[in-house]
Amino acid sequence: MDVTAIFDIGKTNKKFFLFDSAFREVYRSYTRFEETTDDDGAPCDKLEKLTEWMRTTFAEALADPRFNIRRLNFSTYGASFVHIDEAGAPVTPLYNYLKPMPADLLDRFMDQYGPSENWQVQTASPLMGMLNSGLQLYWLKYCKPDFFGRVHRSLHFPQYCAYLFSGKALTEYTSIGCHTGLWHFKEKDYHPWVYAENLDSCMPSLCPTTSATPVRFGNREVMVGVGIHDSSAALLPYILANEEPFLLLSTGTWNIALNAFSTQVLNEDDLTNDCLNFLRVDGMPVRAARLFLGNEYKIWARELASYYGRLYETHRSVAFDPAIHRQLQRITSPVFQWKSMKRPGETISATTTVPLEQFTTYEMAYHQLMRELAQAQCQSLKLAQGQSDIRKLYIDGGFVDNTLFLRYLAEALPGYTIITTESPLGSALGAAMAIHNRAVDPEFILDHFSPQLQKPITT
Repeated sequence: MDVTAIFDIGKTNKKFFLFDSAFREVYRSYTRFEETTDDDGAPCDKLEKLTEWMRTTFAEALADPRFNIRRLNFSTYGASFVHIDEAGAPVTPLYNYLKPMPADLLDRFMDQYGPSENWQVQTASPLMGMLNSGLQLYWLKYCKPDFFGRVHRSLHFPQYCAYLFSGKALTEYTSIGCHTGLWHFKEKDYHPWVYAENLDSCMPSLCPTTSATPVRFGNREVMVGVGIHDSSAALLPYILANEEPFLLLSTGTWNIALNAFSTQVLNEDDLTNDCLNFLRVDGMPVRAARLFLGNEYKIWARELASYYGRLYETHRSVAFDPAIHRQLQRITSPVFQWKSMKRPGETISATTTVPLEQFTTYEMAYHQLMRELAQAQCQSLKLAQGQSDIRKLYIDGGFVDNTLFLRYLAEALPGYTIITTESPLGSALGAAMAIHNRAVDPEFILDHFSPQLQKPITT
């Protein structure tokens, strides 16, 4: 059987898929790795362990007589660089995008290349420190000059994964365009600050996201793709399968709402509230709004388990309770204070005490948590929608299995058709479609997507 192999690497799960010629999944494997620490003692992914797993997993799949791997591609999280020397070896650890950036260095950058408001609008990137991968390069240049002096090329993480198998150092639009601070969206080129700092010399050649290189593995020739940023990969199947406008909510550690049909220019308020632009595989902008909702969910799942003396896994089995839902209608103001994300106009609070004593059971507190998370998600979706007249929403990723989240989101979005995937394959499927450069058949959509939750919850 001819198949396409995809590595789909998130912050939590590292996945490997095989798809047949009709983009049906025929094989999958998952793994997780404990984090290590970088040279400053901050947590980061184990690049060596990840590289070993990828090479071993691919070799095993190549040797499987059931499958004939014809294509290989990669979908990974963004905002991360692997810096390689002239021999192709990594120079630094895989720095975590949540690593703090020194405030004085950020001030220095903006003194040179600001004001901040102009820079954010031009790059369509909220100012987020290390989450702007371009600023990681600036930080490396001035805070770790010994490392920087050895850097030959800086590869965004999807392209480094591709480099491991193709030996070609390349970049493409979706990685350059995901809140990196590197790209001037109006000029469709690297921002002038990149040239002023001579960082363009670190950037590999820009190529189409659908590019592929023939590589021989023994007596087998495999077309190896260039990789794709996971959020843009998740969007691709929907763009190719839909004629009418839609929103996509790609869920996981980050929940990212994507609108590929907006021509609205970002303003300062948009950027302040984490609304930005991504780039599609064709270099066209996508209006997006990010929310660290999956991370916030994990924080509070632990907090509730500790407070009520329950196992952490309890959150996986809480069913919707109409009686609890009716009781919660008396609560009209937010109870929870977010620790890793913020409501519009608010700052993140890690210390404020949340009055959980008002909830007599774990289940009641969990229902209210999901209610407020859904409300926060609704605000983020409306940011991504902007002025677009859209009433169709796809939901992909881990939260499609959370029935409470979906029910409360439907309540907050009356008049919308909400469609969920039966299995969270979005980014892997998008990577497969990118290397084939073709869409799925209409029957595939009917088999894998089903309308749900088109009516608000009744009380």
